[in-house]
Formats: sequence, structure tokens, C-alpha cells
Amino acid sequence: NFGSVDGDSPAAMRYTEVRMARITSEIIADIEKETVDFVPNYDGSTKEPSVLPAKIPNLLINGSSGIAVGMATNIPPHNIVEVL
Repeated sequence: NFGSVDGDSPAAMRYTEVRMARITSEIIADIEKETVDFVPNYDGSTKEPSVLPAKIPNLLINGSSGIAVGMATNIPPHNIVEVL
């Protein structure tokens, strides 16, 4: 992202931090097995995974659509049985 018109930096907390649902701990259960690199978060107060591995391909199952600054996506949802 490119920040905001209010002067927020591109890595402002509203862009980078999330509150995960309870099911998330099951989906990313193996993250502590050193499967991905961890990097400092936006203000260096903690470390976060550089990518978020998952047991199931959520992006394909749920799909996604949206428009950003000069970018757009439209990924249709897929049948979970066909994906797995």
C-alpha cells in the first residue's frame, strides 16, 4: 500500500495488523515448526511471518475481488472438494 492522504505511513497498523478467528490457530498450526521466515512488524515491537502458510488454500476456496491504487483482482470462489 502507499499510506494515506492523512500522512499515515504505508505500514501503518490498520494495514498490517489483524485479529484472527479461533479457527485460524488450527489452519496455521505448524507455523512454529520454522517453515517460514519471521520478520519485524511495522514498528519492530514483535515478529511476524513473512508469508502465512495454511493447511488449506483459503484464497482459492473463498475467492477475492477488489480494486486498489492501480491494481485489481477478481478470483472466483472454488469448490472445496475440487480444490483439496
